[in-house]
Amino acid sequence: MAILADQTSPIASRDVGGAIRHGLAGRCPNCGKGHLFGRYLKAASACAECGERLDLHRADDLPAYLVILIVGHIVVGAMLAFETFGALPIWVQMLIWPSFTLVLALSLLQPVKGAIIALQWALRMHGFGAPHPLGRE
Repeated sequence: MAILADQTSPIASRDVGGAIRHGLAGRCPNCGKGHLFGRYLKAASACAECGERLDLHRADDLPAYLVILIVGHIVVGAMLAFETFGALPIWVQMLIWPSFTLVLALSLLQPVKGAIIALQWALRMHGFGAPHPLGRE
């Protein structure tokens, strides 16, 4: 149980690991049943199952940065390993690696953004349950 700065109203802590797992799956971090996203990368305004507000997040560029970091390590590692053990013409590799990069980046972007939104929800960041420290929203 966490206590707010004014020491008057205790608030229940939220399960960070469970929320991140729900976010990775594209589900509401609160109940795990409703959809987190209304469209590909746009968070739903509220969960259809439990009513939790989901549009309060400030994910900004962090999901894209993390996806670039992950995809870059996977693709560069795969390219180096393939150069060591494989022998395809350069024109074939110029078709394979950009396609692989694009598919991997697009498939990871939504789960990573969902995990970031869920982390913010679990830690009560940016309006997800905690009052603003200066009394503003």
